[in-house]
Amino acid sequence: MLSCFDIADYFIRLANETGSFISNLKLQKLVYYAQAWYLALYETPLFEEDFQAWVHGPVIPNLYQHYKTFGWQPILKDVDPQLPRDVVEFLDKVAEEYFACDAYELEQMTHVEDPWNLARGYLPPDAPSNEVIKKEWMKEYYGARAEEDQED
Repeated sequence: MLSCFDIADYFIRLANETGSFISNLKLQKLVYYAQAWYLALYETPLFEEDFQAWVHGPVIPNLYQHYKTFGWQPILKDVDPQLPRDVVEFLDKVAEEYFACDAYELEQMTHVEDPWNLARGYLPPDAPSNEVIKKEWMKEYYGARAEEDQED
């Protein structure tokens, strides 16, 4: 099975190829949306790692720690993800939808969606949390959105 780092490498390579700015914050949200839509469409995880409902949106702690040294600066790293063709095609579609958004836009989007809010419960917006965003919540929420999109 793939890891969150494989998916992150896809988005980092895309940023390198297009001259786009990708911070750790933006990377986390792109990897989150990749997992969310994969769960919704294929009913299986793209990778095993879990997201936590941090103040600034969904975060995989190990992925965050890996790129923490970049701070708010762009992640400048040469990567060469080795992904199956079907996964690349899927990630291309995720990128079409989300890659042009900046980190703040992506953060705000996750803050109005059920999975992050369910994990945070009644915490104040600025309260730290390491509560897991359950994959089942992601599958249900984005699955319902996918169904709505098909009906439109």
